[in-house]
Amino acid sequence: MADVKTRKLPAAVTLTKGAEERIAHLMGQAPDDAIGVKLSTPRRGCSGLAYSVDYVTEEAKFDEKIETPGGTFYIDGASVLYLVGSIMDWVEDDFTAGFTFENPNAKGACGCGESFMV
Repeated sequence: MADVKTRKLPAAVTLTKGAEERIAHLMGQAPDDAIGVKLSTPRRGCSGLAYSVDYVTEEAKFDEKIETPGGTFYIDGASVLYLVGSIMDWVEDDFTAGFTFENPNAKGACGCGESFMV
């Protein structure tokens, strides 16, 4: 059998330096049983899907796993298709702080920005 060459695929979501720093901050204060931080897209909001970032205590079989300098970041296996090519950032200003997403798969969003549709 011929040698099979494989290449590592790029991560579904690109994390900015700000997002990586926030993941490190979250892992620094995480509950003892947390193994990482996980991004998912549960059904909710006016447009159908929302972004949710939570601590995770165990790996799920189909989750994507991204090692960052400050801890492990997971993407829910059922959410990957909605997120491929996205950029995740952490933004703080005088009035708000939170993760932001540039998602090329989103075809629309609600007026408040809490949910999106694909």
